[in-house]
Amino acid sequence: MGSVSLNVPASRRGGRRISCLCSPALLNLLMFLALLSTNVLALLAFFSSSRAAVHDPSASAAAAGVNVSAAASAISDHVAAIAREIDASHLPHRPDGLPPELLLFLSPHTLPLGRDARTGLTHMPASVAHSCFRSPSTLALLAAFMSYEPHAACPRNATLPHRLVSKACEPLPRRRCLSRGARTPLPASNMGLDHRRWVKPRHDYEFLVDDVLRLSAIRVRIGLDVAGGAANFAARMRERGVTVVTSVLDNAGKQMNEFVAARGVFPLLLSPAHRFPFYDGVFDLVHVGTNALDEGGAPSMGHSSTEEALEFFMFDVDRVLRVGGMLWIDSYLCQSEERRQVVVNLIERFGFKKLKWMVGEKAGTGSTKTALYLSAVLQKPVRG
Repeated sequence: MGSVSLNVPASRRGGRRISCLCSPALLNLLMFLALLSTNVLALLAFFSSSRAAVHDPSASAAAAGVNVSAAASAISDHVAAIAREIDASHLPHRPDGLPPELLLFLSPHTLPLGRDARTGLTHMPASVAHSCFRSPSTLALLAAFMSYEPHAACPRNATLPHRLVSKACEPLPRRRCLSRGARTPLPASNMGLDHRRWVKPRHDYEFLVDDVLRLSAIRVRIGLDVAGGAANFAARMRERGVTVVTSVLDNAGKQMNEFVAARGVFPLLLSPAHRFPFYDGVFDLVHVGTNALDEGGAPSMGHSSTEEALEFFMFDVDRVLRVGGMLWIDSYLCQSEERRQVVVNLIERFGFKKLKWMVGEKAGTGSTKTALYLSAVLQKPVRG
């Protein structure tokens, strides 16, 4: 067995050099004892802190438990309030003789584990077609829409979906009938597209496509046109290599969606009060036409002119628009100067950067008042 020599040098002021011969076994023993003592001290410190926490439960509860319990209680109360509101709205206006498939959607379902201790509910109310219970007439329309012969052709009642959507009642899907095709073939062309629209100036408050695209700090590849009607804007943007999804609403049975699809652009059936079915930050451009800001609050529910409805609409527009993307308010028809001021104040609250801004007037005919139009190109800011 060998030995290890430890030499400790002397100090600068002089002194003897210290030398020690130690065996490897002794050094291994010293290292083992040092490691063992370190682990023992760590264990003692851990168990002492655990016992302190057990003896002082109020401190740990104040640190974590109370906050979690309060948050859970607030969420539970909010969920329970929403559930009770939905449940209460189902009871008063439920007529007899509803189709079985409709009843299956609208009936509350028993909770599998019985009464919920937090919310106090024993049944889960159906959230489907919640707005349809606002009036007996709306529910009667929904019942008529869902009354069909299973495994047969869907009935031709094209006006019912439009009447339901205009009342903020989303039609339930007909799951067991065969859809009918278009009655007449539609042309796949740009028919109906004004050759001057967005290309040549017609009014001071109408912006041109090329001018708007040059303002963008990012490459515009995909956009959303809210309440785009016959998708004229999407057809024009397609000429610039930009894909635009157009939200349209079939009007009184007119085949608007089929016409838009026949033009080679993408239609999206979307009611005025519907949340945009898109992920956050997916669009480079959101185009809002003449009446879209008013339609964003479901006119039939009496909320289209309120500031709250416009705020909800703007929040959803801001959500689907990517950072640096543009919001194009195109010739918005303001009903009054007060309405214009409401829109302006809301835009300023969102912090959009004004790239282009124009307010114009268009004289009416006869006794009609002068119409006030607002056009703006706004850029979504970077928010920390």
